[in-house]
Amino acid sequence: MARAGLTAERLVRAGAELADEVGFGQVTVSALARRFDVKAASLYSHLKNSQELKTGIALLALEELADRAADALAGRAGKDALQAFANVYRDYAHEHPGRYEAARFRLDPEAAAASAGGRHAQMTRAILRGYDLAEPDQTHAVRLLGSVFHGYVSLESAGGFSHSAPDSQESWTRILDALDKLLRNWPTP
Repeated sequence: MARAGLTAERLVRAGAELADEVGFGQVTVSALARRFDVKAASLYSHLKNSQELKTGIALLALEELADRAADALAGRAGKDALQAFANVYRDYAHEHPGRYEAARFRLDPEAAAASAGGRHAQMTRAILRGYDLAEPDQTHAVRLLGSVFHGYVSLESAGGFSHSAPDSQESWTRILDALDKLLRNWPTP
């Protein structure tokens, strides 16, 4: 019998909070059961396994990120849109490190197709339309932006920039300026 008050959605949200506290890799059905002071077996009426829990957290994180990005992009174009979009990812990673890690969790094709991942790609491409990039350059630029945003945030989160000057915010600003210039003058083969 299902424990009163426990639902798959509540468990996923609690799992996301747990991920932010202890790291996404540490989230399991057992760890979540301890959080609710119940036996892990009682959660299996809501979740199949830890994989389903992690998939749920990933989908939640992608949705939250997409909603924040859409709000940040409203009414913006060009460099302003690029900076707003990049800052959403960086700010989310600082505020929700476990969820941010979950957003990069490998989803099965069906879950990926139903996720907010497509919204992220559409928003990135909308920003790039302001730079007048055609295919395949647009796809290359999407990959470049994703690599820079996620790479920088990952290194920064791991403390990679905390031991030297200048401040990481100054580097972030200069990197976004450089990306804007690169996109405006995209090299042709």
